[in-house]
Amino acid sequence: MIETVARVNLMVNEVLKIKKNRLTPDTITGNEKRIALVSGIYGDELQGQYICYEVIRRIKEDYSSLTGIVDVYPYINPLALEAKTREIPGPELDMNELFPGAKSGALGEYAASCLMEDILSAEDGPKTEFCLDIHGSDLYLKEIPQIRLNDDVVDDVMPYAAKLNSDMIWVHPSNQVKGGSMVHELNQRGVVACVTESTSAYRIDQKSGNQLVDGIFAMMADMGIWQGEVVKVKKPRVTYDKQMTFINSESSGQFISNVDILDKVEVGDLIGYVVNVLTGTVEQKVIAPSRGLITAIREYPAIEVGSLLARIAEI
Repeated sequence: MIETVARVNLMVNEVLKIKKNRLTPDTITGNEKRIALVSGIYGDELQGQYICYEVIRRIKEDYSSLTGIVDVYPYINPLALEAKTREIPGPELDMNELFPGAKSGALGEYAASCLMEDILSAEDGPKTEFCLDIHGSDLYLKEIPQIRLNDDVVDDVMPYAAKLNSDMIWVHPSNQVKGGSMVHELNQRGVVACVTESTSAYRIDQKSGNQLVDGIFAMMADMGIWQGEVVKVKKPRVTYDKQMTFINSESSGQFISNVDILDKVEVGDLIGYVVNVLTGTVEQKVIAPSRGLITAIREYPAIEVGSLLARIAEI
């Protein structure tokens, strides 16, 4: 069932609408569990659009196997999606810094408030138990399928995150995470929530998307929300910040990669080159300073001194 979560009148008789698709069993017992899948906080991240589509498609294909409630919010920042921008166009605000929002606030705060209210509401059914915030990295980096969570919620989130078929769970120190993100605010209010990242902005990668969708159904089966067939999920590597090496450029130019995500490297392996396209010279050979797995690699080749080129997770 398609529902409107937020509605805002705009200029020139236009209307902003944030919608969700609620999928429920044919027969409601009152004991159902409920999850939320949220995408489109940033308008340049399209991977979540595909994942939401595929989850809905698979459920509709075998609807009798659905034994819980799945709320799908495919695009919660529709203006940014339409404008193909990361921030809310006009005020240029990062929507993921506006939660929990305010009904009396500006457009972004109002939309964030409506979304929070809808996810937290239990008036028309059970309270949301788990929320997955689906991202698609940014323009500059390509990422492996991963789950990100804070170290102060590991015990609550890990049982869900471990079922999501990701290649890595990256645990961040909570004291480095600002309030204002949807996931942070939901965890503070008793809804278990985490973030997933994969591929890069303005891209849909069906392989990594389907990998996560398989994980969502495996998690739903474990929760008692899905009775259909599921795949055996990967056991993700759990990585903490101290186990992650960041490689930044020491030169400006164009970055030519010699590796890809999920490649394993040893100390001294060639990650890529920074080249000067005017002189035809190599400005920098980028060498792996540690042994590990490439979890992110530069996707947008134009770089400056200090640009992030790669991340390596210790193995």
